[in-house]
Amino acid sequence: MMIHFRKCACLMVAAFMAESLPAKTVKDEVVPDTYRILFVSQGGIGKSNKIGLINADGTGLRYLKPKAPKQKSWHKGLSFSDGRRIILTSMEKQPKYGPDKPFGEYYYKTPSHMWIYDLEADQLEREIMTVGRLAPLCFPQMLVPGEERMIVQVLTRHSNIGKIFNMNLDGSDAQPFTRKGEGFPYLFDASPDEKRTAFHVGGPDPHGYRIFTRDMDGRNPILVDGSVGRFYFGPSYSPDGEWIVYAGRDAGDHGEASVWADICIGRPDGSEQRVLTSGYPFWFSPSYGNPKIKGSGSNLIKWTSDGKLLYTRKQPGSVNPWEFQDPREDTDHFNREWDPDRARGGTFISRLDPRTGEEVALTPAVEGQWDLRAVPSPDGSQIAFLRTYVGEMPSLWVMDEDGSNPKKLTDGRGRFGVDHPQWLPSRKN
Repeated sequence: MMIHFRKCACLMVAAFMAESLPAKTVKDEVVPDTYRILFVSQGGIGKSNKIGLINADGTGLRYLKPKAPKQKSWHKGLSFSDGRRIILTSMEKQPKYGPDKPFGEYYYKTPSHMWIYDLEADQLEREIMTVGRLAPLCFPQMLVPGEERMIVQVLTRHSNIGKIFNMNLDGSDAQPFTRKGEGFPYLFDASPDEKRTAFHVGGPDPHGYRIFTRDMDGRNPILVDGSVGRFYFGPSYSPDGEWIVYAGRDAGDHGEASVWADICIGRPDGSEQRVLTSGYPFWFSPSYGNPKIKGSGSNLIKWTSDGKLLYTRKQPGSVNPWEFQDPREDTDHFNREWDPDRARGGTFISRLDPRTGEEVALTPAVEGQWDLRAVPSPDGSQIAFLRTYVGEMPSLWVMDEDGSNPKKLTDGRGRFGVDHPQWLPSRKN
């Protein structure tokens, strides 16, 4: 049974009809092409993460096998529109600085590499970004329309942690996307017409995190939302390009309050900023697992094809077993302490209509059950999400767009779980 409740919010978001699935004919029978989901499964202490691939019906589970000299870990990234190729990032062994060194003192020195991986051949196709290397540690953020160029995050100690460049896939012709002193930008999303991109920027002080849009070449920046003492995070364009949704909270929140946020919305031109929820119901900074195997990472709000919002909603009074440690020096980019005795409540996947404020729970609110990372399929017919319990790693689930027919696809590699599900485009012949 679905749970219905309403919030006060009145916005107009035009409906968007997704294209139907590509189809292929087999013995005169029309069979829809099966969408696939890419995910990460933890590797365990001292071992690399594994990148998994599974069909949306639960068949065809396999793990990629990238191999290259001196590479210690592999991370999934961008997918090409052909549904056959993706960009992987590999990292060499991190420099040894000891357990008490702040995370920012050594992480940026870790050499990374980017590769195109052919999913059909199940092998690396070639290394990219090999020309004019800008720094040891770089991460792809977005493929620019045409897929011959990409937006890349370059991490250096002397640039307020991050700079952004627009460059050819081989690394040549690197053009600055951001300018000196603009802060630390990441989490990019392209507008539906692929002419603009939205992202958030951390700092510089006294600003908190702010939301911007820019042309793909970095020109014509517009501040969508940002004010001193506020934290705005994870922007995403609506299917019609008329709105941008993002998380928001006070920058001064500490402890348990720092992992929850409200859902905000604004026009790409910087007008009509509104807060759609109250009381910080959105779990935007999740953590899960146990002291031996743990995980975290930004949780994002997603649009459905008809202009509604999917997000992870907090059960009233919920407290996560991982307590955030604000005063402590961050040595592991996790910065949380395990305390299962404090855990109560949980989260569920909710769908919010920003036009009317109507909200529908798509998964049940169950004590001790934490659902997160809801991502709609390319055609909008299904939703992938993760489900975890106190002390456990998440499993991968799918359900129909209305929350019906939930099905667990995989636990990943046993106790190492699943994280960061990503739908792949339908394969093009």
